[in-house]
Amino acid sequence: MTESDDLIREFLIESHEGLDRLDQDLVDLEKDPRNRDTLGSVFRAIHTIKGTCGFLGFTKLEGVSHVGESLLSRLRDGEMVLDAQITTALLGMVDAIREILGFIEADGSEGDADYTAVIQRIQALNDRRSTPADSVAAAAAPTPAPVAAAMPAPAPAAEDHDHAPADDHASGDDRKQGVSDSSLRVDVGLVDKLMNLVGELVLARNQILQFTTQNNDASFVNATQRLNVVTSELQEGVMKTRMQPIGNVWSKFPRVVRDLASMCGKQVRIEMEGKETDLDRTIIEAIKDPLTHIIRNSVDHGIEGPAARVASGKRPEGTIRLCAFHEGGQINIEISDDGAGIAAEKVRQRALSRGLITTDQSQRLSDHDVIKLIFLPGFSTAEKITNVSGRGVGMDVVKTNIEKIGGTVDIQSVAGRGTTLRIKIPLTLAIIPALMVSSGGERFAIPQVSLLELVRLEGAHVAAGIERIGKALFYRLRGNLLPLVHLHSALKLKPVLTSDDAVNIVVLKADQRQFGLVVETVHDTEEIVVKPLGKQLKGLTSFAGATIMGDGKVALILDVLGLGQMAQVVSDTRSGTTSTSPSEGAAAAAEDTRTLLVFQASERDRMALPLSLVARLEEFPRSLLEQSGDRVVVQYRDEILPLVSLARYFHRTESTVDPLQVIVFSFNGQHVGLIVERIVDIVQQVVVVDTRHRRRGIIGSTVLQQQVTDLLDADAVLADAGLFEAAAVA
Repeated sequence: MTESDDLIREFLIESHEGLDRLDQDLVDLEKDPRNRDTLGSVFRAIHTIKGTCGFLGFTKLEGVSHVGESLLSRLRDGEMVLDAQITTALLGMVDAIREILGFIEADGSEGDADYTAVIQRIQALNDRRSTPADSVAAAAAPTPAPVAAAMPAPAPAAEDHDHAPADDHASGDDRKQGVSDSSLRVDVGLVDKLMNLVGELVLARNQILQFTTQNNDASFVNATQRLNVVTSELQEGVMKTRMQPIGNVWSKFPRVVRDLASMCGKQVRIEMEGKETDLDRTIIEAIKDPLTHIIRNSVDHGIEGPAARVASGKRPEGTIRLCAFHEGGQINIEISDDGAGIAAEKVRQRALSRGLITTDQSQRLSDHDVIKLIFLPGFSTAEKITNVSGRGVGMDVVKTNIEKIGGTVDIQSVAGRGTTLRIKIPLTLAIIPALMVSSGGERFAIPQVSLLELVRLEGAHVAAGIERIGKALFYRLRGNLLPLVHLHSALKLKPVLTSDDAVNIVVLKADQRQFGLVVETVHDTEEIVVKPLGKQLKGLTSFAGATIMGDGKVALILDVLGLGQMAQVVSDTRSGTTSTSPSEGAAAAAEDTRTLLVFQASERDRMALPLSLVARLEEFPRSLLEQSGDRVVVQYRDEILPLVSLARYFHRTESTVDPLQVIVFSFNGQHVGLIVERIVDIVQQVVVVDTRHRRRGIIGSTVLQQQVTDLLDADAVLADAGLFEAAAVA
């Protein structure tokens, strides 16, 4: 079913509901023609049908409802008083609308019937200049024939033997169920209550399942298994009733962008990805206004006018991109634009002038922290007040509303390049599968969506499988180095000593990266009821919520991404100082035992360099690459990171592997990344350099792991790329 089909289906359901109410309201109104509440209800019902059918292109339906709306408008405003003649005409209009809806439901068209007589009858009533006295007199007059008589004949009834079904009973069975009969509107409060009861049922189910392992009674076990199946199906069904696609919120944004861009004299288009992402209804309602405000800000503040964009080398038309996806049991929403970005210094000065920060504070804040000052109450960078912005009310409300549902909002911006807002909404009320683990004497839940696999090392495999590089631990998983994080260390818990020498590694994925979480015990996978953390614990990025276990105890739910960021599983590969020149380190590698990073610069070139030069090992999706002049760059940790391809430097064919493997260097406060084919290994051995193979970019060759390996002269490579000054090469 297409998005258009969904819209039509919703329109039919709402219209049928409105028509059912109209029949009753018009009859009641005839008895009490001055009831303003009922008049308002009737007017709104017809107004809604008219507005929506025009949007969907149903012109015939729009024409019928339009004249009815005009008549009802005069009745509502007190210019006319409802009488029997007007009531009959309006009921005829309702019949006509119902018939057209039937055609639309049957084949998508409005049918071939002519409703001119219906329109003319209502128009004639609308054109007359009645007074209340006239209306009363008209009410006493004989009632005219129903307008239905002026309408085209309906489909032949059962008496028409040419078209009558052979069996009357078969015609109740063969009738197609209408779209209005296939849906049921339920009070939201009732659904919320059902969801809470299902959550409690799941907890009770988990408690009963624990007794199953201690009870061998076949009848009890069978009953428990049946309870388990029914509870799972019930929870799935109830949860689906609360879920809605985020596209329901996004559907109005193209119109918002179009109207606002026209008002501001700009050219803006909007792109939306992940419209099918399902969210809880309560979350949908909570983020509707914040998202609308962000979109308006992007058009008003972010996107430049066409002339300014062309002058800065951009296309005249700006782009706003919305993206929604699930990750780690959380909902991620990104709103980005390719506009002017936010000038950190301008924000800093505005905050100082308004007394929001002190001079000392402004000097200590990074550019990223300065930009986040726009979330302070009363802050605005607008030079003048407009209909859209400049009142100092907005981004603080966005942040407050997101945080009310336990979410977080962050902003990244590069002046001249654009701005991206990232909203993370943690699990608030949901039932999810999770792996239960223990560490430091405490139990934790890991959302199964973040779980890749489990690895257990025993005996001699522990020492052989886990490697230590500086302070960092790695496990070699199918030839790739997997950074390890001990859960008890990350959470500052006292480890529990056991007689078991085995190591349990939970392999996790977060933000397109993998790392291993070392835990003391791995339990079963369970369906858990997620409870939000209190506002006092909102700052703990390692946790996404809490749950109540079958024994009544509380277990915290780990936020896999937050845990990985806190443990710095990527940055922990740094070893030693990075302030020395790359050539100085490479020369020292020839003297004694060194730790080297081995990598493939291209499919043909195996190379190495001292690990002490490496700041980080990173992966970047190719989609994040940007062009700055003749240089490839990527936004990295609040700065622009230039990238150099070693394959291109050595005139090799570049790989199409995605994501890119990048070695990041830090030199005199600057960062630069080398794109390589693949990170191979980290080795520690005595290095004997053969300088006979020395050439530009290569210091010499050596043998590592029984393979000839070139030693990269990173200093020369970076100098040739115009990034660092080359050191003297003897």
